[in-house]
Amino acid sequence: MGKTGITKWGRVKGRKGNIIMVPEAELSHKRPGPMQRYTSAGAKRKKIARSPKAIVKGS
Repeated sequence: MGKTGITKWGRVKGRKGNIIMVPEAELSHKRPGPMQRYTSAGAKRKKIARSPKAIVKGS
């Protein structure tokens, strides 16, 4: 039996400057925390745009 998929990882700078590894699909967006879960209209948010400065370029 072979692998069904391979996760490619990207590097993102965390809030305190530490580097965290996230799947490449989540590099440009992130899941909202409890206080950012709903919009002002009351709809539930699925993703929030990640800051372009947080994405670490390179390997």
